Amino acid sequence: MTHTDIKTTAGSGCTDWPQGLRVAVLLPCFNEAAAIEAVVHNFSSALPGARIYVFDNASTDDTAERAVRAGAHVRHVALAGKGNVVRRMFADVDADIYVLADGDDTYHAPSVTRLIDALLQRGLDMAVGTRVHEAEEAYRPGHRFGNRMLTGAVGSIFGGRFTDMLSGYRVFSRRFVKSFPAMSHGFEIETELTIHALELRMPYAELPTPYGVRPEGSTSKLRTYSDGIRILSTILRLFAVEKPLRFYGLASVLLAIISFGLAVPLILTWLDTGLVPRFPTAVLSAGVGILSGLSLTAGLILETVTIGRRENRHLHYLSSGPAPADLRE
Repeated sequence: MTHTDIKTTAGSGCTDWPQGLRVAVLLPCFNEAAAIEAVVHNFSSALPGARIYVFDNASTDDTAERAVRAGAHVRHVALAGKGNVVRRMFADVDADIYVLADGDDTYHAPSVTRLIDALLQRGLDMAVGTRVHEAEEAYRPGHRFGNRMLTGAVGSIFGGRFTDMLSGYRVFSRRFVKSFPAMSHGFEIETELTIHALELRMPYAELPTPYGVRPEGSTSKLRTYSDGIRILSTILRLFAVEKPLRFYGLASVLLAIISFGLAVPLILTWLDTGLVPRFPTAVLSAGVGILSGLSLTAGLILETVTIGRRENRHLHYLSSGPAPADLRE
């Protein structure tokens, strides 16, 4: 589907939603004075009955004042970082459907009706707007490559078939939002959102949406290399936390191979001569072998803990509200 095709159909979703459905649009912002008024107006036009929230992350320009002027409800978050802002959003706002976007006017507001329709009609807990762009400067090749690499890493470890894991344009059910722990601080929050859905086996879908260029005067807050490293470290951290048996099991196998590699020459020498000439190597081999066993034991214990944590999260998820499909009844 081309960019033009999506633009033509993006706002044409069914809006036969149940009366009284509470929709909240959440816009995290840091120095987005150049774009925030247009973003608020666009989402207000696409969702006339929705409440638009702008969470200002200690901006040094007049983002908050412009958002108020555009009709948004403005809240302030002192802790820097998108993850900290999303944590406050999910804790403070009460709604049936949550729309998460950015305040830089790159995401296509009319597409939100298609995302909400998919959530309601297909009983999803998360609908992700994947980014389709025409302008090269909207989505740089380096960012595309990094997104593919990190999305592939999450798919290999946690499963799922995401194609744009780092998209910030998402629609959530209430039970997704209220069961999400939000432990990230910065731009790694999208990774945590994705893995949360995969680990609780929530229904999700991706829909293509147009992705535009920032308006003049608006600059990206994403730091390609440092934020990429933080996202990768988040994936590894969640790998250890959510799948400890696999994580520590792999470490155990690696340590066992090292221990065996150190021990083989010593064993062969001992069989020939009855002596162990390199005693420090023998001690090192034994120590690495012990670490291998400890790693496997830690993985087994932590796997039991993780299963209990996952069960508690799932019970909280079930108690946080009705299924999205039930909102239509």
